[in-house]
Amino acid sequence: MLWSYPRIYFACHRRRVPDPDKKKVLSAHQASILDHLDEVQPTLMGELALHMGVTPGTMSLSVLRLEREGYVARERGETDRRQVLVRLTEDGARIRNAASVLDPDRVRVVLDLLIPEERTRALEGLRLLAGASEDAMRKKAARGGVRSMKSSDIPGEEN
Repeated sequence: MLWSYPRIYFACHRRRVPDPDKKKVLSAHQASILDHLDEVQPTLMGELALHMGVTPGTMSLSVLRLEREGYVARERGETDRRQVLVRLTEDGARIRNAASVLDPDRVRVVLDLLIPEERTRALEGLRLLAGASEDAMRKKAARGGVRSMKSSDIPGEEN
């Protein structure tokens, strides 16, 4: 799976995410930032940068652009004013909820390369992985760690 997923993602992910309401187009990177945020529970800017593998300065610039377009809001930490917290706005949540990471046309092209029996097996395997992933997330939520961004949250990954 660790070998396969990056290849599938590269072949099928969206390069751009349209926002028809604002007549804007977000980059895949901007949409990915929105995917990692919540409209209620803010995320520390530093944690977000670390999780996404960019420097805090790079993340700050990306978040600034998203904030100017109205997709995210930044606020200072209540107990530590040096902390910058980021959360989705209503527009950011709308885009996150409407946009799939995968481009349906690209997925269709890849699936069409398979013979029907292979396609059936591939889709069944993905359904099984999706179900196991949902189970893992439910177990994590039951332990109270819904918004954690640690690699240990992903089955098969170590800290």
